[in-house]
Amino acid sequence: MPTVFQDGPYSFVFFSSDQGEPPHIHVKRERQIAKFWLNPTSLAKNRGFKEHELNEIGRLVVKHQKPLLEAWHDYFGS
Repeated sequence: MPTVFQDGPYSFVFFSSDQGEPPHIHVKRERQIAKFWLNPTSLAKNRGFKEHELNEIGRLVVKHQKPLLEAWHDYFGS
């Protein structure tokens, strides 16, 4: 489970088993985790985050979309 980067309390990670799916990122904090598609950016799944926090995480995903997509392609290949 490679960590792409950390922003405050949030870890942005890939799961190695996600290779067959479209590009996405998992965002973790403590026991909460959310999954965001990267192109276009949208929430795919949420476990534990409250809506206001998901909004903040969504803004971070949009802000870092380009480097996240680049990291996805570097890790999984095109």
